[in-house]
Amino acid sequence: MKGKSDAFKILIACLLSLRTKDETTEKVCIKLFAIADSPEKIVKLSIKKLEKLIFSSGHYKKKAKILKHVSKILIKKFNSKVPNDKEKLLSIKGIGPKTANIVLAFAYGKDVLPIDTHCHRIPNRLGWIKTKTPEQTEKELEKILPKKYWNKFNGTFVLFGKKICQPISPWCSKCPVAKHCPKTGVNKNR
Repeated sequence: MKGKSDAFKILIACLLSLRTKDETTEKVCIKLFAIADSPEKIVKLSIKKLEKLIFSSGHYKKKAKILKHVSKILIKKFNSKVPNDKEKLLSIKGIGPKTANIVLAFAYGKDVLPIDTHCHRIPNRLGWIKTKTPEQTEKELEKILPKKYWNKFNGTFVLFGKKICQPISPWCSKCPVAKHCPKTGVNKNR
């Protein structure tokens, strides 16, 4: 999904993706967006209908409340438009730094670093940085990673983290950078 017209869908998909597999998020989004693809349409849905639509994403009661709240704020404060400014996005309860950066990167093409679990774990494992939180990781990577790589970083590291550098028992035997990796925090590998 690219382009400003998709900013709302990208935002909602990101909020639904929390603690959910990508395949599940995609199915839920298709079902939801067939019925409600704007803040106004989300707000008009009853909470029960919204919960039913997003049920398989897990944590559906909490997510339904967040989707309703975010949609109301977009209507009230931002004329139903998703802001293209990080501070404005973060001012909306329910939107954190990762979600804000995903919207900025994928909807508006801005050079930001969306840091998820893979993007936090792998640079620490590689010894590039030594951080405890994704927010710290974002700040440290901004210092050492050339900006020209920022828009590809998330997609590359998420895929690498799912296929090779998995959280528990990474595939070091298949890793193209294994000989350069100090394997920080790795107790068991394949």
